Amino acid sequence: MELIGHPLRWRLLTELAQSDRKVSELKDLLRRRQGLVSYHLGRLRKARLVSMRRSSADGRDAYYTIDLARCGELIAAAAEALHPALKLQPAGIPSRGSASGGMPVRVLFLCTGNSARSQMAEALLDHLSAGAAVGASAGSHPRSLHPNAIRAMNEWGIDISGRRTKKLDELSGQHFDVVVTLCDRLREICPEFPGTPQVVHWSIADPSNPAASDDESYPGFQEVAIELATRIRSILFTFRKQDHQQEVRSSA
Repeated sequence: MELIGHPLRWRLLTELAQSDRKVSELKDLLRRRQGLVSYHLGRLRKARLVSMRRSSADGRDAYYTIDLARCGELIAAAAEALHPALKLQPAGIPSRGSASGGMPVRVLFLCTGNSARSQMAEALLDHLSAGAAVGASAGSHPRSLHPNAIRAMNEWGIDISGRRTKKLDELSGQHFDVVVTLCDRLREICPEFPGTPQVVHWSIADPSNPAASDDESYPGFQEVAIELATRIRSILFTFRKQDHQQEVRSSA
């Protein structure tokens, strides 16, 4: 807890909890020298609270990602160590409250091919939200649905075999509450959508590998599914919290 109690490191974690970021973006957001930001990111990486991955759009850049699961484990352990009554309980599935009119959250997931990551994210959102959210997905250059994406979702009890891949243009005029880019390349060309959706970037590597067999690359798809589920739960929790705050204001 002493590590994340540092004001600058806490702000870094707060920003990364919203979206994956480059060092240059964090420097501008926090208005601190890049060397200082890099130093504290290094401390967080050493503690495995943050990870770094080279951008697939420009290998000279790197994206930093928070490990929400590990952060949660450490905070929960610290709370329980202080007093057993403070043991944190897992967050439940959110529901859209009466203050929002019961309208489900609309989330759009984008990647280049719409063949794996974005399709899996759409399916997991629909599955985990229990109707509280509606997912959609598309790609800048759609390819056929990857068999390992279908296989990975089958492990979660989700059948996506009948889904088709879609070009980004098909959804460009629609309204979404959240737009999530999963591909570094697509982030650079992501168009604007009507309204003011929250725009989030998750820098998740493409699990497909043309040089490997489907069986050899399959563990990568399983890992992506787990990471997507963790991140999707954070989106659902965020909207549940916003609904609760809105209900409180409405009843005041």
